[in-house]
Amino acid sequence: MFKPVCRQTVRQLRAASRCQNVGVTKRYMHAPLAFDWKDPLGASNLYTEDELAIAETAESYCQERMLPRVLEAFRNEEYDRKILEEMGELGLLGATIKGYDCAGVSSVASGLITRAVERVDSGYRSGMSVQSSLAMGGIEEFGTEEQKERFLPGMAKGKILGCFGLTEPNHGSDPGSMESVAKPHPTKKGYYSLSGSKTWITNSPIADVLLVWAKLQQTGKIRGFLVEREKCPPGTLETPKLGNKNGLRASITGMIQMDDIPVPHENMFPDIEGLRGPFSCLNSARYGIAWGVIGALEDAIARTREYALERKQFKGNPIAKYQLVQKKLADATTDAAYGILAAYQVGRLKDEGKAAPEMISMIKRQNCDRALVNTRTLQEVFGGNAVSDEYHIGRHVSNLFVTQTYEGQSDIHALILGRAITGIQAFC
Repeated sequence: MFKPVCRQTVRQLRAASRCQNVGVTKRYMHAPLAFDWKDPLGASNLYTEDELAIAETAESYCQERMLPRVLEAFRNEEYDRKILEEMGELGLLGATIKGYDCAGVSSVASGLITRAVERVDSGYRSGMSVQSSLAMGGIEEFGTEEQKERFLPGMAKGKILGCFGLTEPNHGSDPGSMESVAKPHPTKKGYYSLSGSKTWITNSPIADVLLVWAKLQQTGKIRGFLVEREKCPPGTLETPKLGNKNGLRASITGMIQMDDIPVPHENMFPDIEGLRGPFSCLNSARYGIAWGVIGALEDAIARTREYALERKQFKGNPIAKYQLVQKKLADATTDAAYGILAAYQVGRLKDEGKAAPEMISMIKRQNCDRALVNTRTLQEVFGGNAVSDEYHIGRHVSNLFVTQTYEGQSDIHALILGRAITGIQAFC
Protein backbone atom coordinates (compact mmCIF):
# COMPACT_ATOMS: atom_id res chain seq x y z
CA MET A 1 0.00 0.00 0.00
CA PHE A 2 1.19 3.50 -0.84
CA LYS A 3 1.09 6.09 1.95
CA PRO A 4 -1.18 9.03 1.09
CA VAL A 5 0.57 12.41 0.89
CA CYS A 6 -1.26 15.22 2.76
CA ARG A 7 -2.38 18.32 0.86
CA GLN A 8 -0.01 20.55 2.84
CA THR A 9 2.98 18.45 1.79
CA VAL A 10 1.86 18.59 -1.85
CA ARG A 11 1.55 22.41 -1.63
CA GLN A 12 5.02 22.65 -0.13
CA LEU A 13 6.51 20.46 -2.86
CA ARG A 14 4.82 22.49 -5.57
CA ALA A 15 6.04 25.76 -4.04
CA ALA A 16 9.59 24.44 -3.78
CA SER A 17 9.42 23.24 -7.36
CA ARG A 18 8.27 26.68 -8.55
CA CYS A 19 11.16 28.33 -6.73
CA GLN A 20 13.63 25.90 -8.25
CA ASN A 21 12.18 26.43 -11.73
CA VAL A 22 12.42 30.21 -11.31
CA GLY A 23 16.07 29.82 -10.37
CA VAL A 24 16.71 27.60 -13.33
CA THR A 25 14.91 30.01 -15.63
CA LYS A 26 16.98 32.93 -14.36
CA ARG A 27 20.22 31.04 -14.85
CA TYR A 28 19.31 30.12 -18.41
CA MET A 29 18.25 33.71 -19.14
CA HIS A 30 21.77 34.82 -18.27
CA ALA A 31 23.52 31.89 -19.96
CA PRO A 32 21.48 30.54 -22.88
CA LEU A 33 22.57 27.21 -24.29
CA ALA A 34 24.21 27.29 -27.70
CA PHE A 35 22.79 25.14 -30.48
CA ASP A 36 25.17 22.39 -31.56
CA TRP A 37 24.60 21.59 -35.23
CA LYS A 38 26.61 18.38 -34.83
CA ASP A 39 24.28 17.13 -32.08
CA PRO A 40 21.08 19.15 -32.59
CA LEU A 41 18.89 17.40 -30.00
CA GLY A 42 21.60 16.65 -27.46
CA ALA A 43 21.64 12.89 -28.00
CA SER A 44 25.11 12.66 -26.45
CA ASN A 45 23.56 13.50 -23.08
CA LEU A 46 21.77 10.14 -23.20
CA TYR A 47 24.88 7.99 -23.55
CA THR A 48 26.75 6.46 -20.63
CA GLU A 49 30.38 7.30 -19.95
CA ASP A 50 31.42 3.92 -21.32
CA GLU A 51 29.41 4.50 -24.50
CA LEU A 52 30.98 7.93 -24.99
CA ALA A 53 34.46 6.47 -24.53
CA ILE A 54 33.74 3.67 -27.04
CA ALA A 55 32.38 6.21 -29.53
CA GLU A 56 35.52 8.33 -29.15
CA THR A 57 37.79 5.33 -29.71
CA ALA A 58 35.86 4.27 -32.82
CA GLU A 59 35.72 7.80 -34.19
CA SER A 60 39.46 8.35 -33.73
CA TYR A 61 40.35 5.08 -35.42
CA CYS A 62 37.98 5.65 -38.33
CA GLN A 63 39.09 9.21 -39.05
CA GLU A 64 42.81 8.59 -38.55
CA ARG A 65 43.23 5.11 -40.03
CA MET A 66 40.32 4.40 -42.36
CA LEU A 67 39.51 7.75 -43.97
CA PRO A 68 42.95 8.16 -45.62
CA ARG A 69 42.44 4.84 -47.46
CA VAL A 70 38.88 5.22 -48.62
CA LEU A 71 39.29 7.07 -51.92
CA GLU A 72 41.79 4.60 -53.38
CA ALA A 73 39.71 1.69 -52.07
CA PHE A 74 36.56 3.08 -53.69
CA ARG A 75 38.27 3.91 -56.97
CA ASN A 76 39.92 0.52 -57.34
CA GLU A 77 37.33 -1.70 -55.62
CA GLU A 78 40.00 -2.91 -53.22
CA TYR A 79 39.24 -4.01 -49.68
CA ASP A 80 42.08 -4.42 -47.20
CA ARG A 81 41.23 -7.30 -44.87
CA LYS A 82 43.71 -5.87 -42.36
CA ILE A 83 41.01 -3.35 -41.51
CA LEU A 84 39.08 -6.08 -39.71
CA GLU A 85 42.22 -7.07 -37.81
CA GLU A 86 42.69 -3.45 -36.74
CA MET A 87 39.07 -3.29 -35.59
CA GLY A 88 39.58 -6.55 -33.74
CA GLU A 89 42.56 -5.14 -31.86
CA LEU A 90 40.32 -2.33 -30.59
CA GLY A 91 37.49 -4.67 -29.60
CA LEU A 92 35.09 -3.32 -32.24
CA LEU A 93 34.07 -6.69 -33.75
CA GLY A 94 31.14 -8.63 -32.32
CA ALA A 95 31.11 -5.92 -29.68
CA THR A 96 27.78 -6.87 -28.04
CA ILE A 97 28.75 -10.54 -27.57
CA LYS A 98 29.63 -11.45 -23.99
CA GLY A 99 32.65 -13.72 -23.62
CA TYR A 100 34.78 -15.35 -26.34
CA ASP A 101 37.19 -12.37 -26.28
CA CYS A 102 34.39 -9.98 -27.27
CA ALA A 103 33.74 -6.66 -25.53
CA GLY A 104 30.16 -7.29 -24.36
CA VAL A 105 29.02 -3.67 -24.76
CA SER A 106 25.49 -2.28 -25.07
CA SER A 107 23.52 -2.17 -28.31
CA VAL A 108 23.77 1.63 -28.25
CA ALA A 109 27.57 1.39 -27.97
CA SER A 110 27.65 -0.96 -30.96
CA GLY A 111 25.46 1.50 -32.85
CA LEU A 112 27.90 4.30 -32.11
CA ILE A 113 30.72 2.15 -33.51
CA THR A 114 28.72 1.50 -36.65
CA ARG A 115 27.90 5.19 -37.02
CA ALA A 116 31.60 6.09 -36.80
CA VAL A 117 32.58 3.51 -39.43
CA GLU A 118 29.89 4.50 -41.91
CA ARG A 119 30.75 8.16 -41.46
CA VAL A 120 33.82 7.14 -43.46
CA ASP A 121 32.16 4.71 -45.87
CA SER A 122 29.16 2.37 -46.04
CA GLY A 123 31.32 -0.33 -47.60
CA TYR A 124 33.64 -0.39 -44.60
CA ARG A 125 30.60 -0.61 -42.32
CA SER A 126 29.19 -3.44 -44.46
CA GLY A 127 32.37 -5.50 -44.06
CA MET A 128 32.28 -4.99 -40.30
CA SER A 129 28.54 -5.61 -40.05
CA VAL A 130 28.74 -8.94 -41.86
CA GLN A 131 31.61 -10.05 -39.64
CA SER A 132 30.02 -8.88 -36.38
CA SER A 133 26.23 -9.10 -36.68
CA LEU A 134 25.63 -11.73 -39.34
CA ALA A 135 28.46 -14.25 -39.03
CA MET A 136 29.54 -13.84 -35.39
CA GLY A 137 26.02 -13.00 -34.25
CA GLY A 138 24.62 -16.11 -35.91
CA ILE A 139 27.22 -18.37 -34.31
CA GLU A 140 26.73 -16.77 -30.90
CA GLU A 141 22.94 -17.06 -31.00
CA PHE A 142 22.46 -20.44 -32.65
CA GLY A 143 25.78 -22.29 -32.53
CA THR A 144 26.87 -25.02 -30.17
CA GLU A 145 29.33 -24.22 -27.42
CA GLU A 146 31.99 -26.06 -29.41
CA GLN A 147 31.27 -23.92 -32.49
CA LYS A 148 31.44 -20.73 -30.43
CA GLU A 149 34.76 -21.66 -28.85
CA ARG A 150 36.19 -22.71 -32.19
CA PHE A 151 35.28 -19.61 -34.20
CA LEU A 152 34.34 -16.57 -32.12
CA PRO A 153 37.67 -15.68 -30.44
CA GLY A 154 39.48 -15.68 -33.80
CA MET A 155 36.67 -13.73 -35.44
CA ALA A 156 36.69 -11.16 -32.62
CA LYS A 157 40.35 -10.49 -33.41
CA GLY A 158 39.74 -10.32 -37.16
CA LYS A 159 41.99 -13.33 -37.70
CA ILE A 160 39.09 -15.48 -38.98
CA LEU A 161 36.83 -13.70 -41.46
CA GLY A 162 33.20 -14.63 -41.96
CA CYS A 163 30.38 -14.11 -44.41
CA PHE A 164 26.64 -14.79 -44.49
CA GLY A 165 25.10 -16.71 -47.40
CA LEU A 166 21.33 -16.24 -47.72
CA THR A 167 20.50 -14.32 -50.93
CA GLU A 168 20.38 -16.36 -54.15
CA PRO A 169 20.45 -15.28 -57.80
CA ASN A 170 16.75 -16.08 -58.24
CA HIS A 171 15.58 -15.29 -54.72
CA GLY A 172 16.42 -11.92 -53.20
CA SER A 173 13.46 -10.67 -51.16
CA ASP A 174 11.98 -14.21 -51.12
CA PRO A 175 14.58 -16.32 -49.30
CA GLY A 176 11.99 -18.95 -48.40
CA SER A 177 12.13 -20.13 -52.01
CA MET A 178 15.89 -20.78 -51.90
CA GLU A 179 17.20 -23.64 -54.00
CA SER A 180 20.40 -24.43 -52.06
CA VAL A 181 20.10 -27.91 -50.59
CA ALA A 182 21.86 -30.07 -48.01
CA LYS A 183 21.54 -33.84 -48.27
CA PRO A 184 23.35 -36.81 -46.73
CA HIS A 185 26.77 -37.15 -48.31
CA PRO A 186 26.84 -40.17 -50.63
CA THR A 187 30.26 -41.44 -49.48
CA LYS A 188 31.23 -39.70 -46.22
CA LYS A 189 29.37 -40.86 -43.14
CA GLY A 190 28.48 -38.08 -40.71
CA TYR A 191 28.59 -35.44 -43.44
CA TYR A 192 26.11 -33.41 -45.45
CA SER A 193 26.63 -32.46 -49.08
CA LEU A 194 25.84 -28.80 -49.85
CA SER A 195 25.01 -27.58 -53.33
CA GLY A 196 23.62 -24.30 -54.59
CA SER A 197 24.50 -20.70 -55.28
CA LYS A 198 24.43 -17.46 -53.29
CA THR A 199 25.04 -13.97 -54.64
CA TRP A 200 25.76 -10.41 -53.46
CA ILE A 201 27.58 -11.80 -50.44
CA THR A 202 29.84 -9.29 -48.68
CA ASN A 203 33.23 -10.73 -47.72
CA SER A 204 32.67 -14.07 -49.51
CA PRO A 205 35.87 -13.93 -51.65
CA ILE A 206 38.02 -13.55 -48.50
CA ALA A 207 35.93 -15.40 -45.89
CA ASP A 208 37.46 -18.26 -43.92
CA VAL A 209 34.13 -19.47 -42.54
CA LEU A 210 30.92 -19.12 -44.54
CA LEU A 211 27.58 -19.23 -42.71
CA VAL A 212 25.34 -20.72 -45.39
CA TRP A 213 21.59 -21.30 -45.19
CA ALA A 214 20.22 -24.26 -47.17
CA LYS A 215 17.20 -26.54 -47.18
CA LEU A 216 17.72 -29.91 -45.55
CA GLN A 217 16.57 -32.45 -48.13
CA GLN A 218 14.99 -34.81 -45.59
CA THR A 219 12.72 -32.17 -44.03
CA GLY A 220 12.59 -29.24 -46.47
CA LYS A 221 13.47 -26.99 -43.51
CA ILE A 222 16.07 -24.22 -43.82
CA ARG A 223 19.14 -24.88 -41.66
CA GLY A 224 22.40 -23.05 -41.00
CA PHE A 225 25.79 -24.59 -41.89
CA LEU A 226 29.33 -23.41 -41.13
CA VAL A 227 31.47 -24.06 -44.20
CA GLU A 228 35.22 -23.91 -43.54
CA ARG A 229 37.05 -22.90 -46.70
CA GLU A 230 40.28 -24.74 -45.93
CA LYS A 231 38.41 -28.03 -45.51
CA CYS A 232 36.55 -27.87 -48.84
CA PRO A 233 37.97 -30.26 -51.49
CA PRO A 234 39.12 -28.59 -54.72
CA GLY A 235 36.26 -27.79 -57.08
CA THR A 236 33.51 -27.89 -54.44
CA LEU A 237 33.61 -24.23 -53.36
CA GLU A 238 34.09 -21.13 -55.50
CA THR A 239 33.65 -17.54 -54.28
CA PRO A 240 34.18 -15.28 -57.31
CA LYS A 241 34.30 -11.55 -56.78
CA LEU A 242 31.50 -9.40 -58.21
CA GLY A 243 33.20 -6.32 -59.62
CA ASN A 244 32.25 -3.12 -61.43
CA LYS A 245 29.81 -2.04 -58.72
CA ASN A 246 28.33 1.44 -58.58
CA GLY A 247 28.20 1.43 -54.78
CA LEU A 248 29.94 -0.13 -51.79
CA ARG A 249 33.10 -0.27 -53.87
CA ALA A 250 35.28 -0.08 -50.76
CA SER A 251 33.92 -3.45 -49.63
CA ILE A 252 34.38 -6.79 -51.35
CA THR A 253 31.33 -8.63 -52.68
CA GLY A 254 31.06 -12.02 -54.30
CA MET A 255 29.15 -15.22 -54.84
CA ILE A 256 29.17 -18.58 -53.06
CA GLN A 257 29.04 -21.47 -55.53
CA MET A 258 28.70 -24.88 -53.87
CA ASP A 259 29.04 -28.20 -55.66
CA ASP A 260 28.67 -31.12 -53.23
CA ILE A 261 30.69 -29.52 -50.43
CA PRO A 262 31.17 -32.05 -47.62
CA VAL A 263 30.15 -30.45 -44.31
CA PRO A 264 30.31 -32.43 -41.05
CA HIS A 265 27.12 -32.77 -39.02
CA GLU A 266 28.76 -30.89 -36.13
CA ASN A 267 29.02 -27.80 -38.37
CA MET A 268 25.23 -27.46 -38.63
CA PHE A 269 23.38 -25.29 -36.13
CA PRO A 270 21.66 -27.86 -33.94
CA ASP A 271 18.22 -26.44 -33.19
CA ILE A 272 17.20 -23.48 -35.33
CA GLU A 273 14.95 -24.23 -38.33
CA GLY A 274 13.27 -22.07 -40.95
CA LEU A 275 13.77 -18.38 -41.63
CA ARG A 276 13.70 -17.35 -37.97
CA GLY A 277 17.45 -17.99 -37.81
CA PRO A 278 18.63 -15.83 -40.71
CA PHE A 279 16.02 -13.16 -40.00
CA SER A 280 17.21 -12.87 -36.40
CA CYS A 281 20.76 -12.29 -37.65
CA LEU A 282 19.51 -9.79 -40.22
CA ASN A 283 17.59 -7.86 -37.57
CA SER A 284 20.80 -7.26 -35.64
CA ALA A 285 22.53 -6.11 -38.81
CA ARG A 286 19.59 -3.88 -39.77
CA TYR A 287 19.72 -2.25 -36.37
CA GLY A 288 23.37 -1.38 -37.03
CA ILE A 289 22.52 -0.05 -40.48
CA ALA A 290 19.99 2.34 -38.92
CA TRP A 291 22.86 3.93 -36.97
CA GLY A 292 25.37 3.66 -39.78
CA VAL A 293 23.48 5.50 -42.49
CA ILE A 294 23.02 8.46 -40.17
CA GLY A 295 26.80 8.55 -39.82
CA ALA A 296 27.06 8.81 -43.61
CA LEU A 297 24.43 11.56 -43.64
CA GLU A 298 26.24 13.43 -40.86
CA ASP A 299 29.45 13.36 -42.87
CA ALA A 300 27.54 14.66 -45.89
CA ILE A 301 26.12 17.49 -43.76
CA ALA A 302 29.54 18.46 -42.42
CA ARG A 303 31.14 18.44 -45.87
CA THR A 304 28.26 20.42 -47.41
CA ARG A 305 28.36 23.00 -44.62
CA GLU A 306 32.10 23.47 -45.03
CA TYR A 307 31.81 23.75 -48.81
CA ALA A 308 28.91 26.22 -48.60
CA LEU A 309 30.85 28.47 -46.21
CA GLU A 310 33.95 28.48 -48.41
CA ARG A 311 32.36 28.62 -51.88
CA LYS A 312 31.65 32.22 -52.90
CA GLN A 313 29.27 33.21 -55.68
CA PHE A 314 27.31 36.36 -56.59
CA LYS A 315 29.14 39.45 -55.26
CA GLY A 316 31.56 37.37 -53.22
CA ASN A 317 28.97 35.90 -50.88
CA PRO A 318 29.42 32.40 -49.46
CA ILE A 319 26.63 30.26 -50.86
CA ALA A 320 25.76 29.31 -47.25
CA LYS A 321 24.10 32.76 -47.14
CA TYR A 322 21.35 31.72 -49.52
CA GLN A 323 18.00 30.38 -48.42
CA LEU A 324 17.84 27.25 -50.55
CA VAL A 325 21.22 26.06 -49.28
CA GLN A 326 20.23 26.70 -45.68
CA LYS A 327 16.95 24.85 -46.12
CA LYS A 328 18.77 21.80 -47.49
CA LEU A 329 21.08 21.79 -44.48
CA ALA A 330 18.19 22.31 -42.06
CA ASP A 331 16.19 19.40 -43.52
CA ALA A 332 19.15 17.04 -43.46
CA THR A 333 20.25 18.00 -39.95
CA THR A 334 16.72 17.51 -38.61
CA ASP A 335 16.35 14.06 -40.16
CA ALA A 336 19.77 13.02 -38.85
CA ALA A 337 18.89 14.13 -35.31
CA TYR A 338 15.53 12.33 -35.36
CA GLY A 339 17.16 9.21 -36.80
CA ILE A 340 19.73 9.01 -34.01
CA LEU A 341 17.10 9.34 -31.29
CA ALA A 342 14.97 6.62 -32.88
CA ALA A 343 17.95 4.26 -33.14
CA TYR A 344 18.91 5.05 -29.54
CA GLN A 345 15.41 4.23 -28.27
CA VAL A 346 15.28 0.89 -30.08
CA GLY A 347 18.77 0.06 -28.82
CA ARG A 348 17.74 0.53 -25.21
CA LEU A 349 14.62 -1.58 -25.76
CA LYS A 350 16.71 -4.22 -27.54
CA ASP A 351 18.94 -4.67 -24.51
CA GLU A 352 15.86 -4.97 -22.30
CA GLY A 353 14.35 -7.64 -24.57
CA LYS A 354 11.50 -5.30 -25.53
CA ALA A 355 12.32 -4.52 -29.18
CA ALA A 356 9.82 -5.96 -31.66
CA PRO A 357 11.27 -6.84 -35.09
CA GLU A 358 8.95 -4.28 -36.66
CA MET A 359 10.70 -1.53 -34.70
CA ILE A 360 13.94 -2.44 -36.43
CA SER A 361 12.16 -2.52 -39.79
CA MET A 362 10.88 0.98 -39.08
CA ILE A 363 14.22 2.55 -38.18
CA LYS A 364 16.12 0.69 -40.88
CA ARG A 365 13.64 1.85 -43.53
CA GLN A 366 13.22 5.42 -42.31
CA ASN A 367 16.87 6.16 -41.65
CA CYS A 368 18.00 4.63 -44.95
CA ASP A 369 15.34 6.51 -46.90
CA ARG A 370 16.03 9.86 -45.25
CA ALA A 371 19.80 9.47 -45.46
CA LEU A 372 19.57 8.78 -49.19
CA VAL A 373 17.08 11.57 -49.95
CA ASN A 374 18.96 14.19 -47.95
CA THR A 375 22.42 13.26 -49.23
CA ARG A 376 21.15 13.40 -52.81
CA THR A 377 19.76 16.87 -52.08
CA LEU A 378 22.95 18.06 -50.38
CA GLN A 379 24.87 16.89 -53.44
CA GLU A 380 23.18 19.70 -55.38
CA VAL A 381 24.97 22.30 -53.24
CA PHE A 382 28.30 21.20 -54.75
CA GLY A 383 27.09 21.82 -58.30
CA GLY A 384 29.46 20.37 -60.89
CA ASN A 385 32.10 19.73 -58.26
CA ALA A 386 29.98 16.89 -56.89
CA VAL A 387 31.19 14.82 -59.85
CA SER A 388 34.69 14.75 -58.36
CA ASP A 389 35.18 11.96 -55.85
CA GLU A 390 37.53 14.18 -53.84
CA TYR A 391 34.44 15.91 -52.44
CA HIS A 392 33.16 12.52 -51.16
CA ILE A 393 29.47 13.43 -51.48
CA GLY A 394 28.86 11.36 -54.63
CA ARG A 395 30.41 8.31 -52.96
CA HIS A 396 27.97 8.59 -50.07
CA VAL A 397 25.03 8.88 -52.47
CA SER A 398 26.09 5.76 -54.38
CA ASN A 399 26.55 3.82 -51.16
CA LEU A 400 23.29 4.91 -49.58
CA PHE A 401 21.30 3.64 -52.55
CA VAL A 402 22.64 0.18 -51.74
CA THR A 403 21.90 0.44 -48.02
CA GLN A 404 18.30 1.34 -48.85
CA THR A 405 18.10 -1.75 -51.04
CA TYR A 406 19.86 -4.57 -49.21
CA GLU A 407 18.91 -6.45 -46.04
CA GLY A 408 15.29 -5.72 -46.81
CA GLN A 409 14.52 -3.18 -49.53
CA SER A 410 12.60 -0.13 -48.29
CA ASP A 411 9.28 -1.25 -49.79
CA ILE A 412 9.62 -4.70 -48.23
CA HIS A 413 10.00 -3.14 -44.80
CA ALA A 414 6.94 -1.02 -45.57
CA LEU A 415 4.99 -4.25 -46.13
CA ILE A 416 6.33 -5.69 -42.88
CA LEU A 417 5.05 -2.62 -41.07
CA GLY A 418 1.78 -2.70 -42.99
CA ARG A 419 1.19 -6.30 -41.92
CA ALA A 420 1.89 -5.36 -38.30
CA ILE A 421 -0.50 -2.40 -38.49
CA THR A 422 -3.40 -4.13 -40.29
CA GLY A 423 -2.89 -7.81 -39.52
CA ILE A 424 -3.09 -8.55 -43.26
CA GLN A 425 -0.25 -10.21 -45.20
CA ALA A 426 0.48 -8.32 -48.43
CA PHE A 427 3.45 -10.32 -49.71
CA CYS A 428 1.38 -12.84 -51.67
